Amino acid sequence: MVVPPLLRAVIMGPPGSGKGTVSARIIKHFGVKHVSSGDLLRDNMQKKTEVGILAKSYIDQGQLIPDNIMTQLMLNEIKGLDRYNWLLDGFPRTVAQAEALDKECHIDTVIDLDVPFETIKCRLTARWIHPASGRVYNLEFSPPKVQGIDDITGEPLVQRDDDKPETVSKRLQAYDAQTKPVLEYYRKKGLLKSFSGTETNKIWPHIYAFLQTKVPDVSQKDAANPW
Repeated sequence: MVVPPLLRAVIMGPPGSGKGTVSARIIKHFGVKHVSSGDLLRDNMQKKTEVGILAKSYIDQGQLIPDNIMTQLMLNEIKGLDRYNWLLDGFPRTVAQAEALDKECHIDTVIDLDVPFETIKCRLTARWIHPASGRVYNLEFSPPKVQGIDDITGEPLVQRDDDKPETVSKRLQAYDAQTKPVLEYYRKKGLLKSFSGTETNKIWPHIYAFLQTKVPDVSQKDAANPW
């Protein structure tokens, strides 16, 4: 029996592009280990590891975490996953990080969620929350019964700072400036696979079909209905 080669994949996409949803579906269907730089950072800061303390000092000053710290954090994590298929999320964010990753392992494919910025702005700025419970409303898909009011408690809803239009625009501009060179880096290597669209549910079947050519679907659900 021929053992299929292990999958070494990266997922990229701007904030609000549906990366979390797509990653969850990839994990469910293909049994890959999901390595998120954000989750790892939070975990290390919570446990007050050496890297976590160092990273927090940059975040507290409003600075980006240097490439070498992020690279060390991620490479340490994937060293323990050499027998698994894995998907990196949030790394590499710069060309220097991509080059450092290349020295350690061969990446098979980079999944790029190419969602128009205008779609993302509408999606994120339509999101309002009830702070006490964490209930999330979306003015387009699941609005509250009364505008600006939580359905259950009648308390006012708020918009997170991250979801305010001016913040969303800044985050998208930062992503564009920082990661465009990374997408170009992988495009030149022939590893970039872009999936364009405005709805995650319409993009997903294409990603699913693409990944099926690389790894088997391990979920118990009917593969003909890949949700």
